[in-house]
Amino acid sequence: MRRGSRGLRGVDGVATVIEQLAGCPLPASALESLVLPVRVSDYEPAHLDQLTAAGEVLWAGHGTIPGTDGWVSLHLADQADLSLPEPDVEDLGPLHTSVLAALEPGGAWFFRQLSDAVGSQDDAALRSALWDLVWSGHVTNDTLTPLRALVRGGRGSHRSRRSPPRTGRLPTRTGPADAAGRWSVLPPVAADPTRRAKAAAERLLERHGVVTRGAVAAERVPGGFAAVYKVLSALEDAGRTRRGYFIEGLGAAQFGTAGAVDRLRALAEVAADAKPVPVTLAATDPANPYGAALPWPEPSSAENGHRPGRKAGALVVLVDGALTLYVERGGRTLLTWSEDGDRLAPAASSLAEAARAGAMGDLLVEKVDGEQLLGSGLTPARQALQDAGFVSTPRGLRLRARG
Repeated sequence: MRRGSRGLRGVDGVATVIEQLAGCPLPASALESLVLPVRVSDYEPAHLDQLTAAGEVLWAGHGTIPGTDGWVSLHLADQADLSLPEPDVEDLGPLHTSVLAALEPGGAWFFRQLSDAVGSQDDAALRSALWDLVWSGHVTNDTLTPLRALVRGGRGSHRSRRSPPRTGRLPTRTGPADAAGRWSVLPPVAADPTRRAKAAAERLLERHGVVTRGAVAAERVPGGFAAVYKVLSALEDAGRTRRGYFIEGLGAAQFGTAGAVDRLRALAEVAADAKPVPVTLAATDPANPYGAALPWPEPSSAENGHRPGRKAGALVVLVDGALTLYVERGGRTLLTWSEDGDRLAPAASSLAEAARAGAMGDLLVEKVDGEQLLGSGLTPARQALQDAGFVSTPRGLRLRARG
């Protein structure tokens, strides 16, 4: 899958992707720099804002990530009661309780209106309370503007090209940039656990095609695979899914849709001379099977403590679905799984394309497989990066983002 290769475009394309990703926690810093652009060919933040401002899409927090980042999920409003996380009710202080009491009757409030309603004279304390309520799954906003300001104004897990608009503070009358927009409480989740479990299983099938124990664990589904297994078994009895040994090495408890099974068969018959298809993904993207459905293979060099993982800030580059490059958070270190130029070249080109598009800011690669890149001669990895447009600097190979 290349960036936007599925042919989805515009607001309708974004809505289609959100339906597939509903409820899946993703790093906020990766959402609009990597996750949505790789699926929607002409993605712009305005597309998502149009959907949230119209009330068609909601976003929710699932906890913080070190720095100024956090886990967020997107939801179609008419199905949100089945995909939203259960809010965390622990550690709510007096100001948190006052904010919820002001918001719970309904409506959406600007920051300054909210500060007047709760009688707060301390903008910093109110801002902090709002974000505590976001990350604990209580509160949301009608756009992603404050989330973008929070991530770009600090240390997001995924560095991206900075946007020219306001990133500091808005005028005093409206409040901080990372508290802009209108705040409201998220709707309550469905009380029936059976309905929620059934919806969760169906979302997993929609996202993955073939659901395995590892995929369920990677998404931190409440109740784990045991809860999902019961629902999938019932769907199998109803003829809505198939159980089988579709993917070698992943155990017998695999459930897939008819379309996914047919797709696997078609991919197995791809011509040997077909052009390699690379894609760069956030390591936490559900489209990355490694560390979830598939175990991480050993890299070319496992020395110096470098190991791949589904970590916020890390990237993977897949070529025809095979793991080829792993970019550690910050982009200074790469791990490789091939010395074949026919795989490394498209992988490096895909990484360069994502970097130029602003998905990770300027990229400076200093080490490959634990060794200094400029001290190891003209290795296959260095050759591939240079051919993709990376240029030599005293510290390593650099590629600058556009804009």
